[in-house]
Amino acid sequence: MRKLSIFGATGSIGQNTIDLIRRAPDAYDVVALSGGTNIAQLSKNAIELNAKIAVTAFPDQLDALRDALAGTGIEAAAGEAALVEAASRPADWVMSAIVGAAGLKPGLAALEQGATLALANKESLVCAGKLLMETAQRNAATVLPVDSEHSAIFQGLVGEDMEAVERIIITASGGAFRDWPLDQLAAATVEQASSHPNWNMGQRITIDSASMFNKALEVIETREFFGVRPEQIEVIVHPESLIHSIVGFRDGAMMAHLGAPDMRHAIGYALHWPQRQDLPVERLDLAKVASLTFKAPEAARYPALALAYEVMERGGLMGAVFNAAKERALDHFIAKKLGFLDMSHVVAAVMERMDGESGLIDAPMTLDNVLRIDHLARRAVDDLAPERIG
Repeated sequence: MRKLSIFGATGSIGQNTIDLIRRAPDAYDVVALSGGTNIAQLSKNAIELNAKIAVTAFPDQLDALRDALAGTGIEAAAGEAALVEAASRPADWVMSAIVGAAGLKPGLAALEQGATLALANKESLVCAGKLLMETAQRNAATVLPVDSEHSAIFQGLVGEDMEAVERIIITASGGAFRDWPLDQLAAATVEQASSHPNWNMGQRITIDSASMFNKALEVIETREFFGVRPEQIEVIVHPESLIHSIVGFRDGAMMAHLGAPDMRHAIGYALHWPQRQDLPVERLDLAKVASLTFKAPEAARYPALALAYEVMERGGLMGAVFNAAKERALDHFIAKKLGFLDMSHVVAAVMERMDGESGLIDAPMTLDNVLRIDHLARRAVDDLAPERIG
């Protein structure tokens, strides 16, 4: 019986992971589940899976969690330290699905005890890819990608020599505004940005898809995970979301990964790796699909993509700046204090400001330095955001 933990259990990735686990309950011993403010869902899943501990990220939710778990024997805890402690408990497989930079510490803790880390938290690699991968290597741990695009790349590289890889093409749906007139984007609302044409995801990642900040993170993640050069990474808009990524080789061959837009495929691949198991996902009928379409992303529609390449060119801790600024700008947009297109302007301004501070970006990549940069970048967004809407 495999021991596993799920961090970010109440989100879409966590719930899809739980869906797969409940189909074979005798195969897994659940150590820890974590969530945010959805205490009803967290406690329900903890009881259903007989978890040893349930953790909410918010200390003010601890009493509610304790009440919901009263009499079950399941331990309740709250806060960042509790998350890290839970991630430090021995487990064979750990799902890292906490959204944002908050997932970095629990992910590192899981790697330090030698677990296989199923990484849906792309921000960890963007902020601290070198630190994360070195921690895995030092502790004989394994990192498996759970983003659909990176799972597709990973699968396309099985048995291949990285020296033979010429290019990696990441597909993007284009998000909610892919067909909008450009002159209307500045007035796009939170509600409009929160509706994805293909995928069923949480609000923040859906908005990130509309702005393509999500794809920008994935470009950086591709470099950090697979070690390719920035110029080898391409993005193509593919509205059907059936091809998730393509690996191109030096002989001209291209390996494309196709599948229905269902995150259970990537999750299931990581859960059962290195084997393949039956998964409850739709099988494509190519005759019904009939055609696939592609187009180059427009720079004016998706300015976040250019910022990703700036991050990779600059190096150092610029990934942590980019991610933190993106997260905080998104907070302001959701709060309706910042316009849709202003998010990229603010992020670019924060990157420029912090790059100009002597030695800041070039500091050693330690956890403390990453967290310091994260804090400074968020504060810089708060300083600049009012200027964009003033």
